[in-house]
Amino acid sequence: MTTRQKVEAITFDVGGTLIKPWPSVGHVYAKVAAENGLKNLSPEILNRQFGAAWKGLESFNHGREEWAALVDKTFAGTGTEPPSQTFFPQLYDRFSEPEVWHVFEDVVPALEVLASHRVKLGIISNWDERLIPLLRRLKLDTYFEAIVVSCNVGFPKPSSIIFEHAARKLGVAPERILHVGDSLDHDIKGATTAGFQTRLIDRNRESEPSTRIKFLHELEVEVA
Repeated sequence: MTTRQKVEAITFDVGGTLIKPWPSVGHVYAKVAAENGLKNLSPEILNRQFGAAWKGLESFNHGREEWAALVDKTFAGTGTEPPSQTFFPQLYDRFSEPEVWHVFEDVVPALEVLASHRVKLGIISNWDERLIPLLRRLKLDTYFEAIVVSCNVGFPKPSSIIFEHAARKLGVAPERILHVGDSLDHDIKGATTAGFQTRLIDRNRESEPSTRIKFLHELEVEVA
């Protein structure tokens, strides 16, 4: 039987793990569209079309042009001009503002407790240049010794390279790092390949109890 290594650092995914769009992607899209004269677009329809477009991606490096193409697909069939030709810059900037993000209620208390155990904390996220300023404005950045973003590394999750980069920045061996995220493919499989320990955060209880946590405070047992 393999002896599990003591956890010396915990890394976190961001979207769906620490924060989520508020009230939803579709609501933000519809509001920005309305500010540009496109009234009465359904947030629910935009949410469905965004979800379908997101699931249909074969790869996504979070570049601005890729976001523009994804937004155009989201608005397809709504009778509007492609946002990439109109209000996409405003929409892109809107998601850099803290008002359109919700920090899950368990995040700050959990980070406070984990920090009290002197465990190193880090972030490993597929995101763009907006993430670090956003975390600063959400008052989350100070909890983390390393914030590793795919746009800076050049390799998004599930590539083991981004996880290895984080391990070097933290100065901790991969087998002593626990990575927490909400994606089996990007977070759990990627981190496992890199030699990390893993926990799936599943706030909706859709996975098997033995493979997930529902709240971040459950992580305290890993470092106590």
